[in-house]
Amino acid sequence: MFSNLIHYPRYSLYWSKSDPVPPFISREWKRHEERHREALRQLTRTDTSFQMPREVYEDPEVTGKNRYKYFERPFLPFFQQMPFNVVYAVSKAEPYTFLPTSTKRLSIPSKSTVGTQTDYRDADVQTDPYSPEYVVYQDSIPELLTLATLTWGRGLPAGQAEVEMIERAREKRAWEATLPPLSDTFQYEKRRKMMNEMERKEWAFREQEIEKLQEIRLEVLKELLRKRDENQNEVNMKHLNARWSKLQEAKEAKMAKIQHTHISTIRKLVGKGKNIEGKLERRNIIKDYSDYASQVYGPLSRLGCFPDNNSEDFVVKNCYLNTYEGLVELESCLPDFVTQPRIRAPKPKIITTKAGFLKRAARLDYELAEIHKALLDKKNKILEAKKPPRFLQRNPVPQPRLPTPTLEMTSNEEEEIEMAVIYLQKLLRGRVVQNMMFEGKEKRLELIQELRTCHALQEDEKLVKNAEKQVTLNSQQKRNLHEHKVSLVENHLAGLEGRALADMFDFLSKELVRLQEERRIHAFVMLAERQRRVREAEESGRRQVEKQRLQKEDQIFKEVVKIHHSTITSYLEDIILNTEANTAEEQARAEIEKMAEKINDIAYEMESRRTYLQSEEIVAELVYSFLIPEVQKYFVKEKVRNAQRKHILAAHQLIHGYMESMVQERLTEGQQGEVSNAAMLLEKENENNS
Repeated sequence: MFSNLIHYPRYSLYWSKSDPVPPFISREWKRHEERHREALRQLTRTDTSFQMPREVYEDPEVTGKNRYKYFERPFLPFFQQMPFNVVYAVSKAEPYTFLPTSTKRLSIPSKSTVGTQTDYRDADVQTDPYSPEYVVYQDSIPELLTLATLTWGRGLPAGQAEVEMIERAREKRAWEATLPPLSDTFQYEKRRKMMNEMERKEWAFREQEIEKLQEIRLEVLKELLRKRDENQNEVNMKHLNARWSKLQEAKEAKMAKIQHTHISTIRKLVGKGKNIEGKLERRNIIKDYSDYASQVYGPLSRLGCFPDNNSEDFVVKNCYLNTYEGLVELESCLPDFVTQPRIRAPKPKIITTKAGFLKRAARLDYELAEIHKALLDKKNKILEAKKPPRFLQRNPVPQPRLPTPTLEMTSNEEEEIEMAVIYLQKLLRGRVVQNMMFEGKEKRLELIQELRTCHALQEDEKLVKNAEKQVTLNSQQKRNLHEHKVSLVENHLAGLEGRALADMFDFLSKELVRLQEERRIHAFVMLAERQRRVREAEESGRRQVEKQRLQKEDQIFKEVVKIHHSTITSYLEDIILNTEANTAEEQARAEIEKMAEKINDIAYEMESRRTYLQSEEIVAELVYSFLIPEVQKYFVKEKVRNAQRKHILAAHQLIHGYMESMVQERLTEGQQGEVSNAAMLLEKENENNS
């Protein structure tokens, strides 16, 4: 198929000499469709109510569902059908092995049937339903032909509207059958009344249809307006969301910038606070290595130090972790409760020991509850007024000390703020180091677990580690108990001091928030009032424009209705006048034809009974009635002309003189000759008549 060789052409053309139409069939034979159209044309000539359907050519849809009708591609199946697995399993041919001569060139058939394949369903390529061919007999008008205007997709399958239309057509045909014939002049008035009544019914039905169409259009218009409003609201919401997101991004960027500036400023303040006097100090290496929060253990990344460099050097390469078989073997070594966790119900909390004494934890809880109760009683107790001391004693004034070099501060509040800032910086630096250590632990959690698993395989080291772990846990437990006791006392004291400060700060912060909210609400109220006024003005303008538009549309609607009424009136008048004129013309022609037939009959009858003498009398009467009066009229006209010509000649003689007299003489001579000729003609006619 893709060959370019001469002896293997890609395609070949053949001219089919066989004629599919037999020679005994006439080439002038018309198909059933042509006969169908001819029958419809005859029906339109006999039935005036039937309208000839227009020939509607459907869209061929060459690039649509009918593409397969206009395009095709070759479909060449395999010469030997084989399953795919067999085709893939065929081994390669050995080198230097050639096929026999009989199989080198495969015979390509000169003709092949080609087709097309499609991925669409049958419903996607479904054509119009099949309509059988038919022939209408002469002098027959089947009712089914009146539905020829209905086609598939344009009225078929028939719905309620089509059924109503068919019923109306049947009623109209039945009504036309009941009309009196036009030849009956006595029932002409009855026919006119029936036609007027039917015309009024048709106009009323048409008005109802127009009203229904207008209602449907109004509903469609309302739906379109609603969809337009919804789309507009969606667009507005999208604009608002985009604007809000843009402002939110700007706000976050600004806050990030402020936070960065704040952190850098605090860092600078901490640096200045460490060296208030501005003295230069050397690096204390011992202090740096003893302080686990220093840059030796946790260098700052902003200074260009990244402690996580070359971490791949510490990657543990173990076959139990890098291979699937190792993981399976490692998993098989684990006990069942690791892969299959056991869920046990929690045991009830036991407060007492076997001897019946309270446990240490329960006793501590009881003591804490007692302390908390005492603190609450002390807090709720009314403070007594301080009494002045009864015995005053003068304290001796100590010797003044030497002045200590200190940095002068503007006020105690600034010093307290600076100390608080320094303390806050220490906390932040410690928290940063803790976060970095935690991130490093989380990042290398797999390596830690791997090391733990590797060490877990060594029994001796495991026992040593367990012993060391037990000693460390005991020491940690003792230290924790001591720290817990100390922290309890410190917490009680700090709680008493912090409550008063917290209440005071809470009150001040709430007052500040209340004032800010009050000002913000006042500003919002002013903006809302201003926006309300602007919206009221815009709404009043819109109402005026809408009222003007409604008045204009009402006037346009009235004009359109007036034009429609005038058009309908003129149309009806034209129809009535044309109908009356046609009817009068037809009646006049019929009466004239009847009168002419009667006159012809009388004339033929008189002609058959007339004799020779009666014929001569008729000729004489015609001569005396038409010819002689005509000659007399001519003579009278000549006399009048001569009488008028005398005056004209006199005027010409006065003006022109002798030349006019000569012309007049010639004219008189010519007139006399004409009169003599006319007299001779009359004499000859009289002689002939006699």
